[in-house]
Amino acid sequence: MPLERITLRGRHVSLEPLELDHAAALLAIADESRESYALQPVPPDLEGMEEYVSTAIAEWGRDQSLPFVVRDGAGDIVGTTRFMTIEWWKWPGNPPEPIPSGPDVVEIGWTWYTVRAQRTAVNTEAKLLLCTHAFEHWRVRRVSWKTDARNARSRAAILRLGARFDGILRAHRAAGDGTVRDSVFFSMIAAEWPAARARLEERLRRG
Repeated sequence: MPLERITLRGRHVSLEPLELDHAAALLAIADESRESYALQPVPPDLEGMEEYVSTAIAEWGRDQSLPFVVRDGAGDIVGTTRFMTIEWWKWPGNPPEPIPSGPDVVEIGWTWYTVRAQRTAVNTEAKLLLCTHAFEHWRVRRVSWKTDARNARSRAAILRLGARFDGILRAHRAAGDGTVRDSVFFSMIAAEWPAARARLEERLRRG
């Protein structure tokens, strides 16, 4: 089933389909401060950012990801994120209920924000919008996240969403700083989503 390009809107953010003409704006916000990207593959120049965006769009064309640009309440681009590692499971017989209307499993990743949007309502509402779409529109069985094992801030942020720690895969991939990365895996299953949604909505109400 092809992945439809969608826009997700909330009070504080909107997630819109990533386009090649977003590359210059993404580079500009990344250049505001790169201190928080030491462990993330955020391209340092326009050529690299255009390749980054083009690769994401090509993956969407192969139903491998669904990439977004993130805008704040003023309409300014403040980051990017995507659904990725999208799985449609094959069953030997009839699959158990509830049967997804889209993928069985998705991962949320390739997420980064300009420094002024970090530790604000932007990430909280972006994750609320993404998880709501995944669990309530697609009815997925699991949403996953992973991050560099050294990225303590990212690990804490994922846990605050209500995800559970699954384990560490050692020597998993190349890291953003050119070293070999151990990756920490987290997940949330459909039965855990209602409580997680309530917590995220309460965090947004508290500001």
